[in-house]
Amino acid sequence: MRKNALKLAVLVGGILLAAPALAATCRTSGSFEQWREQFKKDAIAQGISPTVVAEVSPELQYDPAVIRRDHGQSVFQQTFLQFSDRMVGGARIPNGLKKMKEHAALFARIEKQYGVPAPVITAFWGLESDFGAMFGKFKILPSLATLAYDCRRSDYFRGQLMDALRLIERGDRRVDDMNGNWAGEFGGLQISTSDYYKYGVDYDGDGRRDVIKSIPDTLATGANFLLHFGWRRGEPWLQEVRVPENLPWDQADLAIKHPVKQWAAWGVKPAYGTLPADDLPASLILPMGRHGPAFLAYPNFQAFLGWNSAYVYSTTVAYFATRLAGAPVVNHDGAKRVTPLTTEQVVELQRLLLKRGYDIGDADGKIGNATRGAIKQAQLKAGLPADSYPTAELIDRLRAGQSRSER
Repeated sequence: MRKNALKLAVLVGGILLAAPALAATCRTSGSFEQWREQFKKDAIAQGISPTVVAEVSPELQYDPAVIRRDHGQSVFQQTFLQFSDRMVGGARIPNGLKKMKEHAALFARIEKQYGVPAPVITAFWGLESDFGAMFGKFKILPSLATLAYDCRRSDYFRGQLMDALRLIERGDRRVDDMNGNWAGEFGGLQISTSDYYKYGVDYDGDGRRDVIKSIPDTLATGANFLLHFGWRRGEPWLQEVRVPENLPWDQADLAIKHPVKQWAAWGVKPAYGTLPADDLPASLILPMGRHGPAFLAYPNFQAFLGWNSAYVYSTTVAYFATRLAGAPVVNHDGAKRVTPLTTEQVVELQRLLLKRGYDIGDADGKIGNATRGAIKQAQLKAGLPADSYPTAELIDRLRAGQSRSER
């Protein structure tokens, strides 16, 4: 799927926070039966044949288990290294290398056509479904119907359900094989119905785009999806680097780009190999702050974020791809100095930021882009290295400033 914080409920931030998703703040009105009848009429009005609508109608059922999963999503308190070690460790790399060798001719054909190399597609394949071992056991049509009826994200899932019917109409899927993740993702790459409909590729030439049973279709669809997000042929995506203590830390930001030669002038050095062309733009990202691992993210990293906007997840997939391409294990030494905040500490930090006028939304314990931006500004004002990473030291500085203002 387009993985906007639905997949794993992973958050866009430097750490993954253990906090259940917010309870619904809306109220679902009208009966499901009324909603279903209206949806079927709308589907026919949008060009879905009455035959397909009649065929799927028995599957359009309300499933309370899906709502419980959606409302009760929770995530785990892990740093980037904890998450990446778990997701990339064990047999994932040897299995990924084995898959790349097994399907070498297919990967070569895909790279020639789409420009996306085997390690990148394999990394998504491995993390999304363990190379096709875990597709999900939910019936997608009832799941999407339930989520489309529920008020929280009805527009999004209504579109997904409509495209699920289009997949059946087009002949890519049959009603009885619409199985996958509880939120409606399919196959080896866990792609959403809408992205499946838009970017699915028939790469084995059988007349169907099958991202469940066909490995050629699955892998080519992944490449086509990344190409949609701006993948640039022949360019790197992520590289571990070493950074000096006197780096201008406020420049370490995914939204800030400098030519590679500028980062080199500031003392940034490759952890392995060499840096690419001097003029290639790059952002310096610090998923655990200035003491943790450091990476230069090149333009192709945006394709990882397009696939899944969760910062830690995307960085992990990109790192996994570098490992499959031959990069060594990321440096863990500096991370020993990093103490991640608890959810309670993050909430306190957000409340302190809100009191200072930073527009970060609710104090929900989630480190998103707005909170990271506010942290950076608060660090600058407090005279701390502005690496956008939440720390107890910043909380102490903000507490002290609040105490002085209250005297």
